[in-house]
Amino acid sequence: MTIAAALPRSPAASAAVLYGMRCIVMRDLRLALRRRGDTLAALAFFVIVVSLFPLGIGPEPALLRTIAPGVVWVAALLASMLSLTQLFADDHQDGCLEQLLLSATPLPLLVLGKMIAHWLLSGFLLALLAPLLALQFGLSAAATASLALSLLLGTPVLSLVGGIGAALTVGVRGAGALLSLLVLPLVVPVLIFGAGAADATSAGLSAAAHYSLLGAMLALALFLAPIAASAALRISME
Repeated sequence: MTIAAALPRSPAASAAVLYGMRCIVMRDLRLALRRRGDTLAALAFFVIVVSLFPLGIGPEPALLRTIAPGVVWVAALLASMLSLTQLFADDHQDGCLEQLLLSATPLPLLVLGKMIAHWLLSGFLLALLAPLLALQFGLSAAATASLALSLLLGTPVLSLVGGIGAALTVGVRGAGALLSLLVLPLVVPVLIFGAGAADATSAGLSAAAHYSLLGAMLALALFLAPIAASAALRISME
């Protein structure tokens, strides 16, 4: 079963289903606005981790430019992981998760809506901050743009794959550590090709291959992750 197969054939019914997914996105965004501390904590963590490396290594421009893509990507990965444990945990605690399972809207679409909201509150904001933090490393304008683009392509994969781990660990004691063990090995390719895009641009090479691989991983995760997370939620709630 794919996301496309989950959509009804009738245009009116399809519009109603997509409206349900949009409502989930807006609901999670409104809840995040009421609890700004969680989002700000992840952004502050990202800024602090990236800023510590230039202070610790010292003013060596060549070395800073070399490590910049890897540092920014690792910090973005860890920052996005901070809020993954709450992706389904709050709904599980207040009983909303059972309502989502019983909803007329296909569960994969509702799960996709929650993943989109998570990305908007984490990966998208981190990608916007990355060019400012890259100034500390002396990256060129082209390398900075390449880094931001790789984050825009790669961070959605972190939210999608992380959503599978969050669904598997919902209601489990010590879910944060278990979630990290499940998700981090799966997103290593995203980290490698994301940082590699900026490295290639800095070296004067084309980063098109890296973007293509990130786009392929995003397309694959976009279709498979909501389905896998939905199945994991049903198993976790049994």
